[in-house]
Amino acid sequence: MAKQPESAVPTQHVPTEGLINPERVPVRRALISVYDKTGLTDLAAALVEAGVEILSTGSTAATIAGAGLPVVRVEDVTGFPECLEGRVKTLHPAIHAGILADRRKTAHMSRLAELDIAPIDLVVVNLYPFSDTVASGAPFDACIEQIDIGGPAMVRAAAKNHPGVAVVTDPAVYDEAAAAVRSGGFTLAQRRALAARAFAHTAAYDAAVATWLAEQVEQVENDAADPAAGAGASVSAPPAYVGVGYERLASLRYGENPHQAAAVYRIPGESGGVAGARQLHGKAMSYNNYTDTDAALRAAYDHGDAVTVAVVKHANPCGIAVSAAGDAAEAHRRAHACDPVSAYGGVIATNTTVTAAMARQIKPIFTEVVAAPAFADEALEILSTKKNLRLLVVSPPRREGYEIKQVSGGAVIQQRDSYQAGDADPATWRLVAGRAADETTLADLRFAWEAVRSVRSNAILLAKDGATVGVGMGQVNRVDSCRLAVERANTLGARSTGDAAASDTTAKGAVGGGDAADILQAAPPERARGAVAASDAFFPFADGLQVLIDAGVTAVVQPGGSIRDDEVIAAAQAAGVTMYLTGARHFAH
Repeated sequence: MAKQPESAVPTQHVPTEGLINPERVPVRRALISVYDKTGLTDLAAALVEAGVEILSTGSTAATIAGAGLPVVRVEDVTGFPECLEGRVKTLHPAIHAGILADRRKTAHMSRLAELDIAPIDLVVVNLYPFSDTVASGAPFDACIEQIDIGGPAMVRAAAKNHPGVAVVTDPAVYDEAAAAVRSGGFTLAQRRALAARAFAHTAAYDAAVATWLAEQVEQVENDAADPAAGAGASVSAPPAYVGVGYERLASLRYGENPHQAAAVYRIPGESGGVAGARQLHGKAMSYNNYTDTDAALRAAYDHGDAVTVAVVKHANPCGIAVSAAGDAAEAHRRAHACDPVSAYGGVIATNTTVTAAMARQIKPIFTEVVAAPAFADEALEILSTKKNLRLLVVSPPRREGYEIKQVSGGAVIQQRDSYQAGDADPATWRLVAGRAADETTLADLRFAWEAVRSVRSNAILLAKDGATVGVGMGQVNRVDSCRLAVERANTLGARSTGDAAASDTTAKGAVGGGDAADILQAAPPERARGAVAASDAFFPFADGLQVLIDAGVTAVVQPGGSIRDDEVIAAAQAAGVTMYLTGARHFAH
């Protein structure tokens, strides 16, 4: 295409008659001003081919002109130059009147004609990358500079006036927009849907700005109140305003139960976590799949660089294990062995590549989801033979930010529990009973303390050799959690691997058969004996600890802080059990 002039004198298309409820509005004039130039020249070429006059600003206009396409610079329309480093471009009546005129009203259109302002039929705008700038760690003033002003104003104006104007904020819909222009214009239904997306876009943008600035204000106030903490110390409480915008990714068949409608959403601009997972195989994800996978990922990434596998069912771990050798198959085998009965229909997550050896272990086990940062080609081939098994490529979950839980009339908000207290380091623990743990025992205690965070409170977790052997979860008192952890440790160890429904009699103590009851009839080892224990909160009485002592637990780590700590410590001391206090708890509800 022969290169056209960068700018031209605007051609006016000013109807003098109002249009009553226009169903399809032809696009004669478009305003394009975008930060993200993805797909820009293709869209501009399609508009030019359809006879659309393009108005544009700054670098957007330069990009369009550079592609040899005709473009009218906004300053040629307004008669006012872009200024203040681009802060003032489109904020002018000659632009906003063209966007906001209600075409259903003759008076509006007549007034445009009197002012010699042509209507704008299509607005294509995306905003400065504020959230990306904040995420990059940029200084305060740099973040402020990325707060878009003219862009949201144009988007909101066009969205408000959607009876006559179409607005596009996402390059992903450029092809659809071009098709609509070629077909004679956007329908009212299309314009309304685009307007809804546009308002959602600016709402999420404004929420991000408002939340960030509230955090900065809170931080300044905290620093002023406690100068010794130093600039940049962690915010002691969530800010005065917290806003989150969500965009629906997909509707789900139902929610937690079949009588509940549900959908999955993402936070605009974020691609990680379960919501942003890439599904390689299997059925569509369900509501419970999402929540269990999220819990499994948290458990899998709570152990630093150690290769970790977590098996989760109903948001609680059936088993968690690390492999000192970095062997994903070994970690899975030992995580599964903790509770092979409950693992039936569970979710598996790991922080490493799923290997072929791990895949061969998983294949006989009825599993809902396998989530990992990557799958070896052979592993993918093996697991893809399971028609319904969902295989997800997932990036690590976020460690910063807030967790929001709705309550009637509002929400409770907290920082994500990412070891803010620094309690994962045994060097910070206090030995209060028994001998100092040897290196192996201390490693198991650390593993147990990190793993118990994933268990719903009240929580007691038993571990040995970097793997869980018994999990007592979700009880209303700690003594029942202790009993449950011991019972599960001592009754669910009939198999070292495999499936409760598999027929495998080769392993010592294994019982083949068609149901889980066969497993429970075996004579499993007393895995609680010689294990270590972690409690997510203090022991209010010594009775719960006594259950663990009687079961043969050799060492315990717990937060401490009970008014009966002395009683609990004395019980440990009398039994010769090592006990450490961390000074921090890890409730999970």
